[in-house]
Amino acid sequence: MLTIGQKFPDFSKTAVVSLEKGKEFETITSEYLVNDDNVWTVMFWWPKDFTFVCPTEIAEFNKNFGEFRDRDTRLIGASTDSEFVHAAWRTHHDDLRDLKFPMLADTSKTLAEDLGILEPNEKIAYRATFIIDPTGIIRWVSVNDLSVGRNVKEVLRVLDGLQTDELCPCNWEKGQETLTV
Repeated sequence: MLTIGQKFPDFSKTAVVSLEKGKEFETITSEYLVNDDNVWTVMFWWPKDFTFVCPTEIAEFNKNFGEFRDRDTRLIGASTDSEFVHAAWRTHHDDLRDLKFPMLADTSKTLAEDLGILEPNEKIAYRATFIIDPTGIIRWVSVNDLSVGRNVKEVLRVLDGLQTDELCPCNWEKGQETLTV
């Protein structure tokens, strides 16, 4: 599995960005992650569309979209399902209809494989979360078992810590003192 300090892999994938007819899909590439505007990226993966735990996580990321935006951070959700499955799921699930971030489709499973997050039996993505800095370098990785949803507040806490570029003690939260040596 790719880890902290490594470059996020190159990719070009279709994503669902809207439910508006004719504007549903866009191509997102790894170039989108690298910028001079100090914009970070959080990419989070779920195993399968039309399941039970996955929409709870996606909806929670969406509820916190403003928190990520306030931290100059883009959100990208992803799974190995197709863009058409993503669009259908968004259309038919009340909690997903108004998502403010793209749902990336990795149908070839190449990006999940490059990241090392492909579950070996079913060939679906683990619940992986990557925080990527504006230079395209992975700064944090968290992977949950398929049955356990992640904690979006913890993703925000770690993002806050990384963005301070200082030493942050255990249980540190934004606004608290960092360590000085």
